[in-house]
Amino acid sequence: MPGNREPLDQLPVTRLRGVGPQLEQKLAKIHIHTVQDVLFHLPLRYLDRTRITPIGALQPHGDVVVEGVIRATSIALGRRRSLVSKVQDNTGTLTLRFFHFSSGQQANLRTGTRIRCYGEVRPGASGLEMVHPEYQLLDDTRPPPLADTLTPVYPATEGLTQQRLRGIVGQALTFLDDGSLPELVPADLAADCPLIHCGISLADALRYLHQPPPKAPLEVLAAGQHPAQQRLSFEELLAHHLSLLRLRQQMRLQQAPALPLATELQQRFLAQLSFTLTAAQQRVSADVIGDLAQPYPMLRLLQGDVGSGKTVVAALAALCAVGSGYQAAVMAPTEILAEQHRANFEAWLTPLGIRIAWLTGRIKGKAREMQMAAIADGSAQLVVGTHALFQDEVQFHKLGLTVIDEQHRFGVHQRLALRHKGSGLVPHQLIMTATPIPRTLAMSAYADLDLSVIDELPPGRTPVNTVAVSHLRRGDVIERVRNACAEGCQAYWVCTLIEESDVLEAQAAEATAAELHLMLPGVSIGLVHGRLKPAEKEQVMRAFKAGDIDLLVATTVIEVGVDVPNASLMVIENPERLGLAQLHQLRGRVGRGQRESHCVLLYGNLLSRQSKERIRILRETSDGFVIAEKDLELRGPGEVLGTRQTGAMQLRIADLQRDAELLPEVKAAAVRLLARQPQNAALLIRRWLGENEKFAQA
Repeated sequence: MPGNREPLDQLPVTRLRGVGPQLEQKLAKIHIHTVQDVLFHLPLRYLDRTRITPIGALQPHGDVVVEGVIRATSIALGRRRSLVSKVQDNTGTLTLRFFHFSSGQQANLRTGTRIRCYGEVRPGASGLEMVHPEYQLLDDTRPPPLADTLTPVYPATEGLTQQRLRGIVGQALTFLDDGSLPELVPADLAADCPLIHCGISLADALRYLHQPPPKAPLEVLAAGQHPAQQRLSFEELLAHHLSLLRLRQQMRLQQAPALPLATELQQRFLAQLSFTLTAAQQRVSADVIGDLAQPYPMLRLLQGDVGSGKTVVAALAALCAVGSGYQAAVMAPTEILAEQHRANFEAWLTPLGIRIAWLTGRIKGKAREMQMAAIADGSAQLVVGTHALFQDEVQFHKLGLTVIDEQHRFGVHQRLALRHKGSGLVPHQLIMTATPIPRTLAMSAYADLDLSVIDELPPGRTPVNTVAVSHLRRGDVIERVRNACAEGCQAYWVCTLIEESDVLEAQAAEATAAELHLMLPGVSIGLVHGRLKPAEKEQVMRAFKAGDIDLLVATTVIEVGVDVPNASLMVIENPERLGLAQLHQLRGRVGRGQRESHCVLLYGNLLSRQSKERIRILRETSDGFVIAEKDLELRGPGEVLGTRQTGAMQLRIADLQRDAELLPEVKAAAVRLLARQPQNAALLIRRWLGENEKFAQA
């Protein structure tokens, strides 16, 4: 085993003793395929089996080892039949309770037998007890030694015991003895990062975390703040950052069409707008236009809170492409949002003589063929659509720019497919999001992108007044809706469900709409949910926008892409079921006109502490970036980035919120390592990302 110099990331786990085909399959379920994977499969927590605790010193809710003599064993007949043993040492007595037991077990636990047991101490009917503890019957002549390290508890799967995992890890650790896992961060670079390394080698960090000494600080380990954990977190974050920097370098080597400023088109466009661009919009537009003039692909992330005017910036970028004889494509995640973009672009660009194509999944037959032909022959200069744009049969004539809205809602493969639609040249890419991304995420998950932020709202936008109301006052809220509609305002009523089911959400929305029809005679009520056919959904949305519908009952499908300036009241039912960012997005559907706007959070009875905190934050601030930081703190990066970000930020050990202070040093180290030892950078990326690296290229 050790002494084999084959790289550990190439050494299959079947090379370990006792790992056959069946165990190999179970390990694969927890992403363990190689010996290196075993080493980086770190414990969730630790048990202290290194010392015996006197029974008299036990405290409830702690996991401990106790040793004593069984003084009595009997069957207790209560609400549930159980086997009860009383264990005594010279400091006190403890009850052991087993709800599942055999006659053989009862015979073994006989009076006078010495026993060592491990488990959680709980308060019981007659003092402290352990329920179903692990135990050993002891031979007084030669008691087994206690553990000499803390006992790790690993993430596991069905049929894979902790004992088995510990044995496999123990074998894998022997490979560290001969340097089979090389240090890839050079010593001189490590010296520049004293906060990270603390003099701990990679091998020593792994040994420590799999087999901590008896006096290891459990609280520090639980918080992820031990130097051994920080050492690994640093290297993992470094690998992700290197991957993105290398991607950026590779993109700079690719050719994109240089799109000069379309001065005349842009001046005509700006002159016909009914508003003046904000200073932030002007600044961001200059960033984008500067990128488009370069002969390598633009990769820019445009952040802007709900209603900040990102679409105008996208239109100015599209004019650069069209003015140079190229096409631009705008892709949105939902038909509602895509329809909103189409309406805006048609109003703005059709008067300039620009032809717009429209492609979504619901466009079929002859209409689809006509749109596809216009895209293929170049007569459609701007193409707006949903995921239908990246399907294989869609051929662009001369694609120069792709604009992807709410990009975290698309799968990585989908965004890659759109990038490959360019004919010979790689199209520029502008990514837009109304979900403000916390600084820590922007520094790590989007390190390959240039970043622009529209940090001011257009004049006239007023903050939305947010209130939280118990569902016990539902009647008062309905009355408030009645009054608002009577005054000529429009309102939303948003239904949410815990289960992500279109069917159940539709049923909930239909039931709510039926109730409101009864309670609000004379109020015109529309209904939108995910089960409606696209044409029906579009018809309702158009009627709402035209003012023919006073109250729109909807599921969260209206989260993005609905712009109705006259809507000034939103009721969100069961807001505790949604994340902060999603609540903020929904709230952004009101406050888009001149009227004072309100958002009512109609919450249920039992609010968790986290739900209360979310509601408090939403009431106190309308700053999307403050909300984003809090959302990251409460939910973690996986949720904030979106579950479709497969491969982009799957951190195994590091935690972006916890390890935020490491990011500046990670960033600096990545630049130095790429410049000094690019071969080590490649090995680090392979160690931590493996096949996932290519997904970052979206």
